[in-house]
Amino acid sequence: MAFSQSDLLQGTLDLLILKALALEQLHGMGISRRITQIANGTFAVKAGSLFPALHRMEEAAWLTSTWGESETNRRAKFYRLTKSGRSRLSSETERWERISLAMASALRAT
Repeated sequence: MAFSQSDLLQGTLDLLILKALALEQLHGMGISRRITQIANGTFAVKAGSLFPALHRMEEAAWLTSTWGESETNRRAKFYRLTKSGRSRLSSETERWERISLAMASALRAT
């Protein structure tokens, strides 16, 4: 079962984008494909949600971008994490791990 963008909790998209860019720079559609891959098809991120988030994250200095050529020889904007973005990925990962454990515990409670 795949969840749409509107099903994602606040902050989830940012974390997924940061994680998608942790290994290498990617263009927008590459980021979308990587998110689908790392989330085992659970999340499908559409361009209408992805690109505003990328712009916002670039404004926050978590990402930087450069123009290049995609694998289909089209002009594309490639994004990569900044030092601040890597720090944000680390802190957000820790936060989501705590939330996950707390929710799992709460759901098991009798």
